[in-house]
Amino acid sequence: MQIAALLYDDYTALDIVGPYEILSRLPETTFTFVAKGAGEMRSDTGALALVADRSLSDLAEPDVVVVPGGPGSSAAAQDPEIQAWVRKAAGSARYVASVCTGAEVLAAAGLLDGLEATTHWGARDTLAALGAVPVERRVVLHEKVGTAAGVSAGIDMALALTARLVSEDFAKALQLGIEYDPEPPFDAGSPDKVSPEVVALVRATLGGGAAAG
Repeated sequence: MQIAALLYDDYTALDIVGPYEILSRLPETTFTFVAKGAGEMRSDTGALALVADRSLSDLAEPDVVVVPGGPGSSAAAQDPEIQAWVRKAAGSARYVASVCTGAEVLAAAGLLDGLEATTHWGARDTLAALGAVPVERRVVLHEKVGTAAGVSAGIDMALALTARLVSEDFAKALQLGIEYDPEPPFDAGSPDKVSPEVVALVRATLGGGAAAG
């Protein structure tokens, strides 16, 4: 099985590193980072880079596609070359999935028209404008398309996708292997759980929240 993870300028690192940690361990699977051109692609912080080993044209028909979010997702959603690749890949792929604002890329390609989908809480209106039906859920999986909410939800999506691609027991084994048993220090993972001041701080420091990825 060939899994292709799309990279573009200003992606959010955890959006794709989280799913990579899970999906790269699937049996008989090759996980490849792809971009418009092979080479180093820097994340939204500028401090971390991943290397795209192949260009989009080199890997036109992967079995699974994963699209991260980040400040650059809007530009990626409007890029004709990226959009053409996503549409072509979706035609033959077993699954196309996004994390956070990566859902904008799928929606712009027409893959989420009329479908329930999730994304970062700060980007739901944008997703709706692109034809999807935003829902407040951690992960949404359809027959061939999946979306995850903000950033860390990519791990949840990858585990749920593993259960479909391999088995539930294998997904549980991977979850145990990475000791994914979160107990966050604060119950602050949703705008409904924090004060308006905290929400305002997110919008001020992360470009409206959606820039978080």
